[in-house]
Amino acid sequence: MDASSPLHIAMFPWFAMGHLTPYLHLSNKLAKKGHRISFFTPKRTQSKLQHLNLYPHLITFVPITVPHIDSLPLHAETTSDVPFSSFKHIATAMDRTENDIDLLLQNLRPQIVLFDFQPWLPNLARRLGIKSVQYLIGNPATSAYIGVQARGMHFSAEDLVRPPHGFPDSCIKLRAHEARSVASASKFEFGSGITLYERCMTGSKFADAIAYKGCRELDGVYINYIYMEEHLKSKPILLSGPLLPEPTNSTLEGKWDSWLSGFNSKHVIYCALGSEWLLNKSQLQELVLGLELTGFPFLAAVKPPVGFDSIEEALPEGFQERVEGRGVVYGGWVQQQLLLGHPSVGCFITHCGAASVTEALVSSCQLVLFPGPYSDHAITARNLGNRLMVGVEVEKGEEDGLFSKESVCKAVQIVMDDENQVGREVRENHSKIRNLLLSNDFESSCVDDFVRDLQSLL
Repeated sequence: MDASSPLHIAMFPWFAMGHLTPYLHLSNKLAKKGHRISFFTPKRTQSKLQHLNLYPHLITFVPITVPHIDSLPLHAETTSDVPFSSFKHIATAMDRTENDIDLLLQNLRPQIVLFDFQPWLPNLARRLGIKSVQYLIGNPATSAYIGVQARGMHFSAEDLVRPPHGFPDSCIKLRAHEARSVASASKFEFGSGITLYERCMTGSKFADAIAYKGCRELDGVYINYIYMEEHLKSKPILLSGPLLPEPTNSTLEGKWDSWLSGFNSKHVIYCALGSEWLLNKSQLQELVLGLELTGFPFLAAVKPPVGFDSIEEALPEGFQERVEGRGVVYGGWVQQQLLLGHPSVGCFITHCGAASVTEALVSSCQLVLFPGPYSDHAITARNLGNRLMVGVEVEKGEEDGLFSKESVCKAVQIVMDDENQVGREVRENHSKIRNLLLSNDFESSCVDDFVRDLQSLL
């Protein structure tokens, strides 16, 4: 087709805010280039995304009624509405939208549909003459590391504590506790009668192409490795670009701006663990005690542990009195992009989720890597800490995955100490990658390449 012709693309992400949001960010990048987007979203979740739609004349939300499953609370639509143990039921509910998606695609007639965890979508799209692209928001390094082992759907923890044969980076590997978690997850039902790995592998097998959030400059070695997989050798693998956060017209909430402005430039630690990671009480206390131990002012945005109604009741005895005026532990939502851009914030402790990592890399904050519970978080932390060397990872037990207040404090002090050699090196490396990502036309060029690759499928 004519390279200048606008595309009509449908977006059908997994029903989790950590997937819906990056898909919408990609939609904004494509709409900026003049392409039309039909964005499938659970009906009640649309209001949470509306403010992120920067091109409402080109991006149309298509609300989906999520069928009720007996095992789910009434009105539950996304993973944010339920505990981790119920994610599999959200997957079942998503699968039961297949007939509705079929009718919507027939009526909308997009040329291409992007999806991630819906194994039935490629065959449905093919029957309608629509191209399907499995768009994975995780780091390509994770697919490269786990993909070889996952091909047979069955693998052990022992298989995962070392990189697969030919993997391009020996410095990236899973810890014993992480490998056990991944191996266990491979047997975990994710929907009715299907595992998450079966979902991903089936989608990869039958989609017309696979795409990743990333760029050739940072992720090219992993894309080349993924191409070596037998069932992917003839399949196009696309990169959308890093999906840098768009400038926002909103301002930081007054209470945070006022509080942060009371501290010196680049002096405050900001810690955020994402929307789905719940530490237990003991580990939450180690985290906040570690922040206290650094001596720096801090803001920690973390959810209460399971069994606690508020974050305050889970804090160590006497902690709030000791840190009053210089430390805040907050259990609600915060404006992360604006916090990272505040002049007083100098260190970001991140759980290494896909969206947070991008915001981290383009910020001027020093990075402490504190990977969350998913394999993608761990691989991302090793990639950033061991290969790219743009941050320092918090030390955890090899077998139990536990961390101490001392290990939290140590990682922060390394990146915040101007005299520390490792700290200087990670700051310099971070600065180089930040300059690359923010350089003129870098992301625009990535999106142009992505669009050309999409057009070549038609």
